[in-house]
Amino acid sequence: MKYLYSLFAVLIFFLTAGAQDFPEPMIPRQIVNDFTGLFTSQQKNALEQKLRNFNDTSSTQIAVVTVPSLQGYDPNDYAQRLAEKWGIGQKGKDNGILILVKPKTQREKGQVAIAVGYGLEGVVPDAIASRIVRNEIIPEFQQANYYAGIDKATNVLMQLSGGEFTAEQYANKDREGAGTLIFLPLLIIFLLPLLFRRRRGYTTGSHGSGGVPPIFFGGLGRGGGSSFGSFSGGGGSFGGFGGGSFGGGGASGSW
Repeated sequence: MKYLYSLFAVLIFFLTAGAQDFPEPMIPRQIVNDFTGLFTSQQKNALEQKLRNFNDTSSTQIAVVTVPSLQGYDPNDYAQRLAEKWGIGQKGKDNGILILVKPKTQREKGQVAIAVGYGLEGVVPDAIASRIVRNEIIPEFQQANYYAGIDKATNVLMQLSGGEFTAEQYANKDREGAGTLIFLPLLIIFLLPLLFRRRRGYTTGSHGSGGVPPIFFGGLGRGGGSSFGSFSGGGGSFGGFGGGSFGGGGASGSW
């Protein structure tokens, strides 16, 4: 059944594209337009509902489109042109984002691009879009976990555009992880003398028989930084894109 759906979706792509290089949105209107059958019906429905909910509660439109061919275009250029043609985002606010995927084939590598509307370029600058492609999408795509990669990327984009954390905080996420790798060996060096003292029968004062100040374990437990969990929101139906504009912001990658 999935193969039949994939064949049907590809046929729709070429029929709607016609002599043009860019397809028309699917009818009925959807925020996830999977022209390659990359997702199962359950995965597509989950993405559709999540992104519709976000559209309804924030007015920011994050669309996902998969196409079987980029028609010779650079992935960034294709994503920008398609997002502009469809008018993703609200007119005047230009608050649209497109995640474009051209799946990998036996003859061609896979391509993915994030196009960011004018109004969100300060919230999702090119360097952050590149980091999302590199850190959230490509590792999952390399394992053929396409839904997981898009799910992670859309979570981060929703939280950035929703103001849950800033681009700088997201960029610092990796540096915090590197700091933890440096901190752990130092912590071990600090704890080893306490462990040996305990085995020899010494006490360490008011911290109790464990001999380890609780602040260290408390700090590790909190972890620091912002949470990058899933978004949940209200329901709603998708009425189509609103006429947003794009000016070249975004990034791309391949696998």
